[in-house]
Formats: sequence, structure tokens, C-alpha cells
Amino acid sequence: MAYGSFRELLAAAAETGSLSSAALAREAEDANETPEQVLARMDDALAVMESAIERGLAGDAHSLSGLVGGDAKLVAENAPRLSGDGLSTAIARALAVGEVNASMGRIVAAPTGGASGVLPAVLTTIAERVGATREATVLALVTAAGIGAVIAARATLSGAAGGCQAEIGSAAAMAAAAATELAGGTPEQCGHAASFALQGLLGLACDPVGGLVEVPCVARNATGTAVALTGIEMALAGATFPIPLDEVIVAMGLVGKSMPPSLRETARGGLARTPTGQAIAAKLP
Repeated sequence: MAYGSFRELLAAAAETGSLSSAALAREAEDANETPEQVLARMDDALAVMESAIERGLAGDAHSLSGLVGGDAKLVAENAPRLSGDGLSTAIARALAVGEVNASMGRIVAAPTGGASGVLPAVLTTIAERVGATREATVLALVTAAGIGAVIAARATLSGAAGGCQAEIGSAAAMAAAAATELAGGTPEQCGHAASFALQGLLGLACDPVGGLVEVPCVARNATGTAVALTGIEMALAGATFPIPLDEVIVAMGLVGKSMPPSLRETARGGLARTPTGQAIAAKLP
């Protein structure tokens, strides 16, 4: 079985040397595969992520509703880059994958389709910034999967069950932990990065306009990416979050349960119920 807590994953990492090696060994055991076979699957997933980024940045991924498409290319080409090239690059890539998902293109659910842009954006951008090898980047994906499995075990990854915090929040936590390891962080720092990311998105509503995974979903991938990058910077600087990741995850699950149904993917609250949101929904085919 996948690790049911970050504490267990961290203890295993103390023996194997990293979160990725511990998660890899457990996944190989659970899937009855060799570590090499697991890594091959992860490499394939990374290739799909890269393809989605490329297609989205080309600007030709438009949803049938017309609500989504072209913003990734706009940001990539026209952003003033006030916060630096890394952030602008990551934001554009997050939008790119979100637009591909909204246009029914091929993506990797990470952990869901609606939150599929955060992990690819953060991981590929940090990999470039630190000059990471392909092998190291693939291993970082294993770390992300390990964190996602812990969140699934202790709370939820579903927007319908826990709001957008369970999707974008989980994606940000997964990305933060994975990229922190990729950048040379310790397993403990990976946990702090994930905590910083997830706590920053607690309470985020899931309020898709017209019930489509487009508005505000695609833009929230960019927001989640920025939050993940914040967590990475803080953790690698030595900052620590006082509440353990396992407790942050449980808190997220409890917050999700306390949300009214109108804020959990029903399109009956939040932005979906604004006058403009309702007008947009009324015009949808």
C-alpha cells in the first residue's frame, strides 16, 4: 500500500536517502514492477506533460465554449516579467496545460485534470533553472506521486468532495515537494515546502462557471503555480512551517467537509453565481 502519512514516507526516506527513492520502492512493490518499469512510466508521463506545454504555448488550444485559449501564449510572449523570468515562464506553462485540458487535449491528471498544469509548470521550470538531468526530473515526479498518495489517504483530491483546495492545493503541494527535492532540498524541506503551499490554499472554493473546467480553473493553475514556487523558495531558504504536513493535509480535508455544497464543484456558488458567471452559463450550448 502507498504511504498513508508523510511521517511514514519521511522515515523511509531516512533509510533510502530521499523521498523519491522511498516512494519508488513502495510503488514498485505495490505495482509488482521493477523500479525501472515504474521510472519508464513516469518518463512517459513527463513526455505527455511536455507535449501539453508545447501545444498550449503555441496558442492553438481553445475550448469549445470559447472561454479558454490563447492566454498561455500571451503570457509567454508579452508578460513584463516583473517578478523574473522563472515565475513568468512557469505561469505560462501552467496556463498552457490548463488550456490543453479544457480543449480536450491529452494531459496527465496531476492529481486531477482541472489541476493538471501546476506540476508540469513548476517541475519543468525548476529543472531548467537548476540544470537537472532527465533522470532527476523523472525521480521528482515520483516524489510528487508519493505526496499525492498521502493526501489521497489522509484527505481527498476531489473538488466535489473538498473544493478546489483539494485539487489546486494538492497539486501545489505535490509540485512544491517534488521541485524542492529536484533543487537539492532535504526530505524535511520538501515537507515544509508542501506545507507552505497547501496552507496557502486552504479554503479555496470549487466554483466552475457553467460547470465547465475552464473558468476559473485554468487561471487557478497559474495561481497554484505561484503558490508552489513560494513554498519552494521559503523551504530552501530554511523557513519551516510549524504544523506538520500530515496535520495540514487533515485540516484541508476537514475544511473541505465543512464547505457547503455550493462551493464544491456544483456551479451553485462563488464565481459561478456572479451575474456575469450566470450570464456566461446561460449562453453556453
